[in-house]
Amino acid sequence: MILNLNYTRRDSAASTSSEVVSTFLSLLEEKQITPSQFAHLHIYLDWLQYKENFREPVSVVESEEGEESQESASPRMDVRIDTRQIAPGTLRGTVEQAIYPEKREQCKRGDRVYLEEFGSFRASIAWDFNRLYWQRLKDWESVTGRSYEKELPGGSSDGHQPQAIADSVERFWKLLNELDKQGRLPQEAFILEIGVGLATRAALWLDQFCALDQQHGTNYYPRIRFLLADYSLASLERSRPAVQKHLELCSFIALDALDPTRTLSFLRHKILYVHSSNMYDNLSDEEVVWRDNRIYWVEARAYLSAHNTERIAHECDISAADVPRMIHRLLEVGAEALPDRRKGMAFWMQIWKAMRLEEKLVDAIDLPEATFPAGLSSAQMEDILKDAPSDLRFHLSSGALESFRNTLPLLHPRGYLQVQDIFVTNLHEYSMGFYGPGKLGGSIVNWVNGALVREVAERGGYDVHFVPFPYRAGSKTSTLYTTRRE
Repeated sequence: MILNLNYTRRDSAASTSSEVVSTFLSLLEEKQITPSQFAHLHIYLDWLQYKENFREPVSVVESEEGEESQESASPRMDVRIDTRQIAPGTLRGTVEQAIYPEKREQCKRGDRVYLEEFGSFRASIAWDFNRLYWQRLKDWESVTGRSYEKELPGGSSDGHQPQAIADSVERFWKLLNELDKQGRLPQEAFILEIGVGLATRAALWLDQFCALDQQHGTNYYPRIRFLLADYSLASLERSRPAVQKHLELCSFIALDALDPTRTLSFLRHKILYVHSSNMYDNLSDEEVVWRDNRIYWVEARAYLSAHNTERIAHECDISAADVPRMIHRLLEVGAEALPDRRKGMAFWMQIWKAMRLEEKLVDAIDLPEATFPAGLSSAQMEDILKDAPSDLRFHLSSGALESFRNTLPLLHPRGYLQVQDIFVTNLHEYSMGFYGPGKLGGSIVNWVNGALVREVAERGGYDVHFVPFPYRAGSKTSTLYTTRRE
């Protein structure tokens, strides 16, 4: 048996790991598992920092391995344990329920209501819920009485930190001043902010830039063309009041964050500064496993327990059999899916809270149609992973990489991209913590694989570097800077 400790919290590591070892040794001594099964157990101890997530306390990740992998005498069993969810005295019963094939199959047949078939998590219904949340954020906030920002660590966005904004303003002013001295300053200085929300940061940025410009007497402010971008014009209407003082400089643009260039192709090579904050971590994603010099795709399917299905149906005055249909109706029209809108909101929030993911690994050779994000081929991935740990599960950050690649063509030759988000900057970090998916309010949050972003950038002729966020103690945010390689 191999035991992986995937977190560094001293307050729970020793007690949980010792309990896990004693539990599995007892099962071996009692002949509940065979020596061969014991030898092929691989236990992962996680501590999920997201209180709301898609994991059971104990889960088995099944494998559909390729022909070469099936030559081994005994199949490997991966057991993932969330130590945060395990209550004292419950580990053995929870483990037995998860690892015994007959109990596991009985559980699946009788206790799970599946909402989809197995497939890449990027295509999961979970992301439809994520889209619904952003489309109807105002509805969610009105019920909870809390804005999205209040759900963030510290209760506010690091993107709104005043000193961070001041430093950003100064950096941009210096760029304009340098271009001006060289006689290369464009008549219009385009700035793009993707995912502006209520435009709190945009308003503060414009206020401070105007003040700095007046202080230096440079008259750059009238040249600013500030593009406020979000997923819909309806959401952008909420941002308009914040920038009322600067409306003559602002344009409100609905665009797909995955492909900004499609909407803004007329500004190719013209934008001097692109910024986003807490946006990449909310774009659709998927995971792979690197094991024994082979790549495995993590496939997932969302489900509800039968107990939660019955409970939610009873609370919302619908039949349990009708829950899957009502979920799809909810994703189409929102809370109006139920005649009583109040119950429609309760249905949405309870379904989201109860949703879990069942996973399996599929050998890449058995999924020839599966593709890596643009800019990364299978051969390139294997080259990137040649020095990585031999058993590593990590995000592909497919949505973030797609957005990144499709934003770069907009940059002016002297322009730069600045992204404030939660990044994993070294693949080895995936062996030391859980980085999502988690639930934040009604949305999904995943850390971004910065190591892959760097690889894609370098292959495209850009330099990327990450800077820790120094403006809030304990912040997990990093700032990514991208500039064209000279």
